[in-house]
Amino acid sequence: MTWEQICDDPHLRDLPYKIEQDRHGRIVMSPTSVGHSRYQGRILQILGELLPEWEIIPECAVQTAEGVRVPDVAVLCPERKGNLQDLPSLPIGPDICVEVMSWTNSLEEMAEKRRLYAARGCREFWTCSKSGEMAFFDAGSGLALGRSGICSEFPTRIEL
Repeated sequence: MTWEQICDDPHLRDLPYKIEQDRHGRIVMSPTSVGHSRYQGRILQILGELLPEWEIIPECAVQTAEGVRVPDVAVLCPERKGNLQDLPSLPIGPDICVEVMSWTNSLEEMAEKRRLYAARGCREFWTCSKSGEMAFFDAGSGLALGRSGICSEFPTRIEL
């Protein structure tokens, strides 16, 4: 299936899972939890306060070389946000991609996502642990950053 067909399929709507597509066109589903959603919402809120002119998007589909991946939070600077309304997936990597970790995620999976987003132009890749600890990485090199270079005021720990 193409990503457009997946998006249009009525059987795949309202599932309690985040849906992505691998490089072979297969659907990959990940379960979410209330805690996961709370961290995602809090990250969206903080980013909206700190970067009011930027586009902050929850669960935004990003077309990569190996299928469609969906970061929990995608952030685009004003110059890059453009007209996104009718796109089934972003053809570019957001400036920042944030993943909220869950029991199903591995460090290898996060490294792969970082690499795929970076290849599409993502500048920073962030993760939020199950306890709210934030980790910031240069998307291209994978080097850990003490703080975000794009949004240096973002906290290193999310409080719920």
